[in-house]
Amino acid sequence: MTPVEDAVRSKARITRCIASNQITEALKPTTLEIYNDSSNHAHHKAMQGSTSQETHFRVVITSDAFTSKMQPARHRMVYALLKEELDRAGGIHALQLKTKTPAEEESQTAREKVERDKATTEAASSHG
Repeated sequence: MTPVEDAVRSKARITRCIASNQITEALKPTTLEIYNDSSNHAHHKAMQGSTSQETHFRVVITSDAFTSKMQPARHRMVYALLKEELDRAGGIHALQLKTKTPAEEESQTAREKVERDKATTEAASSHG
């Protein structure tokens, strides 16, 4: 199998795994973002000789299922759902998670808007 074929197959497999019915059913996410960061880590010694070019992912999940749970518990929930892919040779080597509740996401969005508005106002007043 060529590296390109491996990448295409792996990407499809990882995406299916992360966005599978299993995760969707368990977490019912309102936000699910998947970023493939594998190319940033291909040069690492641990990746030399790896059978897959798709090994490092960042995932953002917003779900009510995380309500009243601390970050470690949220991450354990996701790791449990992805156990097979994490344990498989050539599977996911590194998984960076950002887990939020809808209320946390809404609060973050509001905070970012205030910061943007403040920066815009400061920029306008410094030009005036």
